Amino acid sequence: MREVNVELVRSTLEDMIIEAATLLPEDVLCRIEEARALEDHPLACIMLDQILDNAAIAADKGWPLCQDTGMAVVFMEIGQDVHLVGGSIDEAINEGVARAYLKGCLRKSVADPLTRQNTGDNTPAIIHYQIVPGDNVTINFAPKGFGSENMSRSWMLNPTAGLSGIADAIVETVRLAGGKPCPPVVVGVGIGGTLEKAAILAKHSLLRHLAEPSADTTIAQLENDVLGRINELGIGVQGVGGRTTALAVHIETFPTHIAGLPVVVNIQCHSARHATRII
Repeated sequence: MREVNVELVRSTLEDMIIEAATLLPEDVLCRIEEARALEDHPLACIMLDQILDNAAIAADKGWPLCQDTGMAVVFMEIGQDVHLVGGSIDEAINEGVARAYLKGCLRKSVADPLTRQNTGDNTPAIIHYQIVPGDNVTINFAPKGFGSENMSRSWMLNPTAGLSGIADAIVETVRLAGGKPCPPVVVGVGIGGTLEKAAILAKHSLLRHLAEPSADTTIAQLENDVLGRINELGIGVQGVGGRTTALAVHIETFPTHIAGLPVVVNIQCHSARHATRII
């Protein structure tokens, strides 16, 4: 049994949050650069250049990539041979979030859903735990802005909808979103399970490397087909038109009930921020 002090989790997460807020992942940058090389719409070219310039300035100055520094979403994979010591893991994670948002001068955007009273430190975080084999702790952090989150949708499809019905639901979600989620977007999709399971799958899929298709060949083909259909919508960068509305479509699945077909589409803006550490 390996002991891991929750203070190490807190300090690691604090560093990850500031990194994620200021540095666009290399796979996202590469995909945006590829989109720019293919683009021939004048306004879209200007917008893509501005996105790339913004990423360069943020990295150089250590400034946030976007004024919406998001709600903190944490996926924790905890090895079953790990013993967490030194206090509450929930408290350690939320302390890491609070310190990072203060230290990094990141906007505090979390409020009571009814009174709208701001909590003042961007806590509590959204935390998802998974127990896995081994003696490591893997932390995935993603600050989720709500310009894109607000454009997400859930669908409870008829079980007979099949691949075509699923594809239609995904494309329709992006069509309805238009330019509001700051495209080019990354489209995360969860299929199966229950409603909440599909939503978690959709969110988790956004962590995948943009150049990495699903390991399931059927799902990989669906991802590719849907991406093509989305980019044919002509919404384009920031809604001004052009070739690229989405950078990628990522799909995760889970077995579901015979009477249902839950599909959740979680849209991520072009600032697809995330960071990973293994302790």
